[in-house]
Amino acid sequence: MTDSISPLSLTDDALRTAQTALDGLALRQEMIGRNIANVDTPGYRAQNVSFENTLQRAQGDSQVLGIVTTRAGHLAAPARPALMQVVSRRGGSVRADDNNVDIDRELTEMAETGIRFQALTQLVSKKLLLLKSIATGR
Repeated sequence: MTDSISPLSLTDDALRTAQTALDGLALRQEMIGRNIANVDTPGYRAQNVSFENTLQRAQGDSQVLGIVTTRAGHLAAPARPALMQVVSRRGGSVRADDNNVDIDRELTEMAETGIRFQALTQLVSKKLLLLKSIATGR
């Protein structure tokens, strides 16, 4: 019987932070899609995902991410729910039907989120290629 290796056992703080950021960006993209789908729903309030401030604080503090040491050398996966809070978006124009979704803003945020997601995935990919080349000696 072979021991299985958890993907988290091969990560470091930068990859763990990138994973959390990618999770947050994916959730943000989902919220943007939900906002666009409800652009004509009376009374619907646009929603947003807020995680950047917590993520910035967490970069230097493992306790913010919820990492718990069970034994020397073993780390638990970071707790994500506290980092990603879905909040109603404030401001914007509220129409007569009490809906505040601005389609132009949603499309702009969708493009921006997609660019951030793509840049972060490229960064993670390059880091993993570097680790692979170090491990294989090439």
